[in-house]
Amino acid sequence: MNIGIISLGLIGGSILKSLAEFDFNIIAVTRNIKTIEQAKKYTQNVSDDYNTLAACDVVFVASPINKTLEVLDKLENIVKKDCIVLDCASVKEFVMKKSRPYKFIGSHPMAGTENSGFDASFKELFSGAKWVLTPTDNISQNDIDIVKNIIEKTHAQIVITNAKEHDMAVALISHMPLLLAQALFNCVSDNELALKLASSGFRDMTRLAMSNLEMASDMREYNASNIDISIEKLISSINFLKSTKDLKIYADIKNIRKNMYSKEGKNIL
Repeated sequence: MNIGIISLGLIGGSILKSLAEFDFNIIAVTRNIKTIEQAKKYTQNVSDDYNTLAACDVVFVASPINKTLEVLDKLENIVKKDCIVLDCASVKEFVMKKSRPYKFIGSHPMAGTENSGFDASFKELFSGAKWVLTPTDNISQNDIDIVKNIIEKTHAQIVITNAKEHDMAVALISHMPLLLAQALFNCVSDNELALKLASSGFRDMTRLAMSNLEMASDMREYNASNIDISIEKLISSINFLKSTKDLKIYADIKNIRKNMYSKEGKNIL
């Protein structure tokens, strides 16, 4: 099977590294000359030429959110009609609006770190993480099975949903928390003693503030309405917790959170 990967940053690079040990013919495309040389350790079929993807059966588009539509449009004149193309953007509704001449499946690997680039990628990135699929109407069960067979080799767990529900969910658990981490650090940044005393709790709470700036900006732009709703829910929750004296509520939150991560075993970005 010929598998294409476009853009070899944290996500694309990790897809390449996790699939390289299997019997796939992987064709990678990146504009970064340094990355082309580094990626040759995993596949010799790596260049900056999109036309090399013409024979691909499946293509992963791991470009930044703001470049995704441009890349998907470009592929319309390159890949086969029966090629399955998956984007990897963390927002789904905006990519699902246009019909494509190829088979398109919206996808979002729910994994990441605060680091970016090919050097930050590693084959275990998706292990135990959720990988969301939002198929279009022209996608058959056989198409989904083909994609599942590939993704499961990364040890990710597949979740199928629709784009609207996905975007609200990730606003709550990923996009709004990123903004919250930035806001939390910003409100502390002018207090030298607080910064000096800050330890693991503050470090963990603000980890997402270290996220790729382009990605953070894209999330805010492309999922703005859902993030705004999430922020209002957060403010309401904070006000409720400030006003209650019922410690059982705090205990319930603690237990739910503990059970959630003991089952999943992996944090998500």
